[in-house]
Amino acid sequence: MQTKLVWVCTGVFAACLGGAVLAASQDRDGRQQGVAGEASRIRIGFGYAQQQGIKLDLKGRNPALVGLGSYLVNAVGGCNDCHTAPPYTSDPYAFLGAPKQINLACYLAGGQEFGPFVSRDITPWEDDKPAGLTFSQFRHVMRTGEDPDHPGQVLQVMPWPVYQSMTDRDLRALYEYLSAIPAIPVNTCGAPSE
Repeated sequence: MQTKLVWVCTGVFAACLGGAVLAASQDRDGRQQGVAGEASRIRIGFGYAQQQGIKLDLKGRNPALVGLGSYLVNAVGGCNDCHTAPPYTSDPYAFLGAPKQINLACYLAGGQEFGPFVSRDITPWEDDKPAGLTFSQFRHVMRTGEDPDHPGQVLQVMPWPVYQSMTDRDLRALYEYLSAIPAIPVNTCGAPSE
């Protein structure tokens, strides 16, 4: 009886350990560990972009990172809420169950006011870089909160302390997605001129 109990406990432990290993997504360096979980997030990310009518330019980009980035930006990060002015085109009751429709004309082009602060345009700029930043600069902003326009100053409204713990792979996915979305012409969405 005792031997049988040991085998049952060992089997339960092995099943739990195996499930934990399969469920793990990535370590801090972004090494992939849970292929099934990431594939699901990639599908959701592409599905969201398609449903909302976001036209993605995948030429020269890693599609898996673009899909994962869409998932992180749209399903997890809530970037649209701050970086699109106004965020949605449907009535404000969308949050009570009505279908939401993002404001594609100004999607992630900034211009949302938070007192004296205005959210930044994070679409690709003239140089095809999101927010005009290289990946290294983007990662630095996400990890430290340092304002790229005012070195030494911290972004006051951006919730970078939440995002600073993301893996390098997740940050790369954010960047890849933001590189793939349409650029919005300057000053068409309330973003202040530079």
